[in-house]
Amino acid sequence: MNRKLFVTTALPYANGPLHIGHVMEYIQADTWVRFQRMRGHEVHFVCADDAHGAPIMIAAEKAGLTPQAFVAQIAAGRRPYFDGFHIAFDHWHSTDAPENHALAQAIYRDLKANDLIASRVVEQLFDPEKGMFLPDRFVKGECPRCGSADQYGDNCEVCGAVYAPTELKNPRSALSGATPVLRSSEHFFFKLSDPRCVEFLENWTQDGRLQPEVANKVKEWFVRDETGKPLLGDWDISREAPYFGIEIPDAPGKYFYVWLDAPVGYLASLHARFAALGLDVDAYLADPALEQIHFIGKDIVTFHTLFWPAMLKFSGRKVPDRIHVHGHLTVSGEKMSKSRGTGISPLRYLELGLNAEWLRYYICAKLTARVEDLDFNPEDFAARVNSDLVGKYINIASRSAGFISKRFGGLLSADLGVEGRMLLDGLRAPAEDIAQMFDQREFAKALREVMALADRVNAYVDQHKPWELAKTPEAAAALHDVCSTCIEAFRLLTLYLKPVLPALAAQVEAFLKIEPLHWADAQRALGAHRIGPYQHLMQRVDPAKLEALLPAPVEEPAPAAALPGGETIAPVIGIDDFVKVDLRIARILKAEAVEGSTKLLRLTLDVGEAAPRNVFSGIAANYTPEELTGKLTVMVANLAPRKMKFGNSEGMVLAASHADEKAAPGVYVLEPWPGAAPGMRIR
Repeated sequence: MNRKLFVTTALPYANGPLHIGHVMEYIQADTWVRFQRMRGHEVHFVCADDAHGAPIMIAAEKAGLTPQAFVAQIAAGRRPYFDGFHIAFDHWHSTDAPENHALAQAIYRDLKANDLIASRVVEQLFDPEKGMFLPDRFVKGECPRCGSADQYGDNCEVCGAVYAPTELKNPRSALSGATPVLRSSEHFFFKLSDPRCVEFLENWTQDGRLQPEVANKVKEWFVRDETGKPLLGDWDISREAPYFGIEIPDAPGKYFYVWLDAPVGYLASLHARFAALGLDVDAYLADPALEQIHFIGKDIVTFHTLFWPAMLKFSGRKVPDRIHVHGHLTVSGEKMSKSRGTGISPLRYLELGLNAEWLRYYICAKLTARVEDLDFNPEDFAARVNSDLVGKYINIASRSAGFISKRFGGLLSADLGVEGRMLLDGLRAPAEDIAQMFDQREFAKALREVMALADRVNAYVDQHKPWELAKTPEAAAALHDVCSTCIEAFRLLTLYLKPVLPALAAQVEAFLKIEPLHWADAQRALGAHRIGPYQHLMQRVDPAKLEALLPAPVEEPAPAAALPGGETIAPVIGIDDFVKVDLRIARILKAEAVEGSTKLLRLTLDVGEAAPRNVFSGIAANYTPEELTGKLTVMVANLAPRKMKFGNSEGMVLAASHADEKAAPGVYVLEPWPGAAPGMRIR
């Protein structure tokens, strides 16, 4: 059956150019969309710039532009990325477009009519000089837990504490430097805690439409407290003027929080595309056969698996059928960082003349259906491209096409011989299996299978040695069959690779003088068909260009003698050293004072073993036994037991503190987030 697919990628924030992480996601989605079209399915592939919010408003002000002009300037720079990496969106829109304003306001009205919008007065920090309420990241001050200076209004980068901006000590505006004041204002909330929303989301997130690891992560939001109430709370969806965004109906000076209107941009982009085509978008969205698919990164799972489906469901709209989540892209095992020389500029990649389809292939060769990070390793990149694409795949055509052109006028043999037909039957047989791998986003597995098929073809070439056959006139028929078999095999491999390598596939189609390949063509043969002259299709990776892609590390100042209130970072260790330490989640079944000690508490820990463990911990000055009983924590499980005068200590509970506890008192026992369970290993 032909499928109807509405496909999107996450909206990039319109405050800067696209980065390699965006390109990775677009390549994944584009490859999947191209495959679906090769199967004959109808696809509308759309996205948009996420154009609203305080950061864009502030960046525009600094640039001396209106927010609209600033966003337009950013949007104008998107096309080179799409064209350069062969990413074929059907429509690219903006969340500041009229369609998005209308749809966001309509969804809000429908949620309000469904009694899922509430208002309440909240207190926020206000910048008296800028005349605006400050978002969390635009407030700085001293951490309320450890006292570290110059920390953001939502969390401390020194001790890791999470807090509200109003808890900061000596707060200041990051915009003006002024001391903010506390002011009250009315905010609007989407009542996600409503039993209807909770019931729907519990079912929707666990019905198989999410990857298992995503479903398990989201499940944490439905853990109940002692009163039976889930962690899922109401969602603040409003912001105060001045704000660059969409006005809330019947609420002057109030605007939608950017994360409310951003995903609505998916629908707005689809509406704009259908309007341009003269099609009925409402009828399309109402079709029960329609599948709504979103490709996103793991950092925005909450918005797409909780807020977005609930907004759609309770405003009477279609909910997503699949949310496909991927991991992050690292470079040689490290997070991307310009200062460490681990950042990759997509435009720099293209400017250096590196083949865009090398990157498409390399990324797809590592992509699976799981939420896993991908690593770009320059040496591995060059080796994989040179071996797979040039050495295995392109090599098949380059070893056979010249003979067909020079000896047989470009005409392929219709017979191919018994061995040739057997080889091609073996190449056609896994077509449906490879299709299933592409459909299930198991791109790495699909490409491994295709390269295994290429190995078979190259073994056939090595066995029959067309260069030797060409020396013997009486072997002309055999030469014709062998080289024609190779060209047909090359066509089949090109078909399998076309979703990943669309530009190269177009070159091959032109060389073979055939119509654009579809998946069903795997079961057809070219027969006595005349091909064009062969021209080399792909070069090997130039190591010098690849080296130029990765910027040299920026010289950084020597680190201070110690972190604020703490100690210097310990000497660097390798991963082998780290994995020797077995860290486990433990539940504190019982905590009690130790007679004869003012520092120690005796902890009875459940580490997922048959019997609990006994651990002594020097935290009595900071915690009472009652505070700890029932809590989850982290322990070193493979530490040799230590005999103490109070008994054996069978491990170590982890806690954080400054080196000088008298100057900066406090010991903080580590506590995992909900969802962790005794015995789980920390990796």
